[in-house]
Amino acid sequence: MKEGWEYKKLGEVCEILDSRRKPITKNKRESGTIPYYGATGLLDYVKDFIFDEKLVLLGEDGAKWDAGEKSAYIIEGKSWVNNHAHALRPKRNLLVDELLVYYLNFSNLLPYITGVTVPKLNQEKMRSIEIPIGPVKEQQSIVDYLDSAFAKIDEMKANAEKALGEAKALFQASLKEMLEPKDGWEEKKLGEICSQITDGTHHSPPNGESGNYKYITAKNIRIWGLDLSNVTYVSEDIHKEITARCNPQKGDVLYIKDGATTGIAIVNPLEEEFSMLSSVALIKPYKDVLSSEFLCYTLNSPSIYNQTRSQMDGAAITRVTLVKIKGFVISIPPLSEQQSIVETLDSLKSKVDQLQANYDKILKECDALKQAILRQVFE
Repeated sequence: MKEGWEYKKLGEVCEILDSRRKPITKNKRESGTIPYYGATGLLDYVKDFIFDEKLVLLGEDGAKWDAGEKSAYIIEGKSWVNNHAHALRPKRNLLVDELLVYYLNFSNLLPYITGVTVPKLNQEKMRSIEIPIGPVKEQQSIVDYLDSAFAKIDEMKANAEKALGEAKALFQASLKEMLEPKDGWEEKKLGEICSQITDGTHHSPPNGESGNYKYITAKNIRIWGLDLSNVTYVSEDIHKEITARCNPQKGDVLYIKDGATTGIAIVNPLEEEFSMLSSVALIKPYKDVLSSEFLCYTLNSPSIYNQTRSQMDGAAITRVTLVKIKGFVISIPPLSEQQSIVETLDSLKSKVDQLQANYDKILKECDALKQAILRQVFE
């Protein structure tokens, strides 16, 4: 800690305005222009206000409190705050609002959290959080330094995000253009050019179930790839039961037919046998007519994806039936042209994938750099 600085409890350096908070259920909110805030930020706009000043809000429940999370944030002007965020007015002769927010978001507040089922930063614990306090001018100088450093870091992130967005837009435009039907292409229903279109069976693995066979569900399928970080496993008996109906092989197309991500297709990359939930469809195209890679690009193209979304059944759960999947009409060129298109799109996609990896790396490095700067200031 800097010379001349000392730790004080949050309750000593802030006025706690929690008694003025009021939650409003969504169906009782009158629409307006006043920001309505909760634990993690802006939730809505309402007609009336309960505060008209600059305040620091700190998540009480429904927030994240680990080091580097946005546990606290500043609001200004007319506002309404619900009961999921503590409302704090720093004693500004002792503490600068922005320094408080930087410190709270830098700190690991988990030791102050109570509750297991519903974690909560109750007022008693919140008041006991220790804050480093020094001369206000020094605090403001630190805030100015952090603002400047963080603005440069955020600019790096924004530039990387812009480059990634432009690459994705270019890929989508190329995908649409290259799959636009041309002379010599034929329109076929998917059911006419596939040897099998089926799905897995419903089986919810109980907690603790173990087995040797991966159980692929919609949550494992991401656009253009398979995510096995949270995969579950089933026993040999269950696997045999499922594969009697659906036995995916490497190179088949896996298609999400049920859930929020309905319409996403990937080419199965796995060599080994695995089982599937009924939310995933297995599509086996006739190889002498249609390549799996071309079909995957077609299913993920805007035209077919939009066709998929327009044919979904269900309200609470969105799904596309096997009958409707078999009825999808797609345009297909000769195999040689399919291969050429796939090679071009693969090349473009690899560039997007590289930019995505760079972007993810930059985000991690920027977040780590912010924490390193905060450690330098506060430790």
